[in-house]
Amino acid sequence: MSDFILPDIGEGIVECELVKWLVSEGDLIEEDQPVAEVMTDKALVEIPAPYKGRVTRLYHKEGDIAKVHAPLFELVGEDDESGAAAGQSKPEAKEPSAGEKPSAGKEPSAGAKPSAEQAPAASANQGDDATEDFILPDIGEGIVECEVVEWRVAEGDEIEEDQPVVDVMTDKAMVEITAPKAGRVTKLYHQQQEMAQVHSPLFAFIPRERDEPVESKAKPSQASAQDSAPAATQQPAAAQSRQRIPASPAVRRLVREHSLNLADIKGSGKDGRVLKADVLAHLDRPATQPESQAASAEAKPAPASGRRQAAGEQEVRVEPIKGMKAAMARNMVTSATTIPHFIYSEDIDVTDLLALREKLKVEAEAKGSRLTLMPFFMKAMALAVQDFPLLNSRVNDDVTEIHYLSQCNIGMAVDGKAGLMVPNVKGVESLTMLGVADEVARLTEAARSGRVSQDDLKGGTITISNIGALGGTYASPIINAPEVAIVALGRTQKLPRFDANGQVVERAIMTVSWAGDHRIIDGGTIARFCNRWKSYLESPQSMLLHMG
Repeated sequence: MSDFILPDIGEGIVECELVKWLVSEGDLIEEDQPVAEVMTDKALVEIPAPYKGRVTRLYHKEGDIAKVHAPLFELVGEDDESGAAAGQSKPEAKEPSAGEKPSAGKEPSAGAKPSAEQAPAASANQGDDATEDFILPDIGEGIVECEVVEWRVAEGDEIEEDQPVVDVMTDKAMVEITAPKAGRVTKLYHQQQEMAQVHSPLFAFIPRERDEPVESKAKPSQASAQDSAPAATQQPAAAQSRQRIPASPAVRRLVREHSLNLADIKGSGKDGRVLKADVLAHLDRPATQPESQAASAEAKPAPASGRRQAAGEQEVRVEPIKGMKAAMARNMVTSATTIPHFIYSEDIDVTDLLALREKLKVEAEAKGSRLTLMPFFMKAMALAVQDFPLLNSRVNDDVTEIHYLSQCNIGMAVDGKAGLMVPNVKGVESLTMLGVADEVARLTEAARSGRVSQDDLKGGTITISNIGALGGTYASPIINAPEVAIVALGRTQKLPRFDANGQVVERAIMTVSWAGDHRIIDGGTIARFCNRWKSYLESPQSMLLHMG
């Protein structure tokens, strides 16, 4: 029985609100099954189970504030539960410390063979010095492999519980893999840019609780010698004290990039927390980094993605197309070659919309929401779809049926860290304008960091691409199959127009470009749909008459 300790969930975040429990006390849960949703001041975060077992206690009620590095729930591992049922002697209960967390990999019971689904780590050999393999868990529906993008540690490194170990890229998102517990890395099974298989070993490590007794039992004389040896010959302070030095994941990464030791940097934050400013100040000191470290850093070979090949007198940099970029390439080719696209462009006068947004922005900010134009475009689209449901439909593979969808899940193309992603806001027709705004803000942040959940990427029914944010005016967007329509928003320009009295006035004009699936959508349909959508945007107050 162990407490699950809430790990670092964002730079500078020390607490979060427990929004929703996804399990109850007594429930059996699987490894990586979502257990709780917590809200930080930046985003909604899903907390997964570290391993298979039974939930015995929830330490917080929904709406409570949970502290980082404090217990969130209590979990009995599957092996512990089966052992107790078999009448085995139960070890004396131990009160968990603030820094403890359940082991991600349990020792298999006698005669049982561990499987990848049962534990993220499997013992490579028996005994106190047993090395455990960390098994790459399921990291998304239908995902069987991923690309190793960047190792954050090296063989021989000491790691802390929940410390980021490696970034991997699926065909949908970037995923950060963290250490299940403290210990020492003994083997990295893949090089950067190699493909790793789900349910296969990713790295091997010796857990710290095993590593320490071996040192004390196998080398008692050396331990005594170390006590009297000069400080320079002893292990780093972090390894001796076995205490986690408080620092955010971003700060830890900065430390690794400069080949520093976190224990050597004096933290100026609360409880000795090491801040980014502390690392930068440490770097400014003379002779901060030993020459040997600097030389090894310079001698590191470039990753495969950055290799160069000679082509006559010209150098060519070769970069493999993998992960999300490869998935996007396949989807775009399929869409462009199997769907006959019909392009339709129109100008929309958004002068009144911009004015209304300015009036409502202050009130929205007071409620903690950021009101951009995107929620207005989405809400107007959901209203127009009610009169033109064909734009919110799908076609079956044989093109013999049209499936009309009851919910309007509007996707938005975001140019993120991991490439182009299209998360979607679910059920726009039933959300308030602020509700849509909050979802837009959440999904934009998640997409730009490359960490969008699979649920947010699935189920889109129609898509908006905002090319105007980068300066474009016209476009010929490619439909995000299996959807049947997409619109590209151009940049807003101040242009002269004639008013009702024939006078030239300055107006804010936005050009939009539609692409429709010409198998079921003709020019008249998309023009009438666009006119209805346009009427809501040019006279935004008219939307009030049609909102439920």
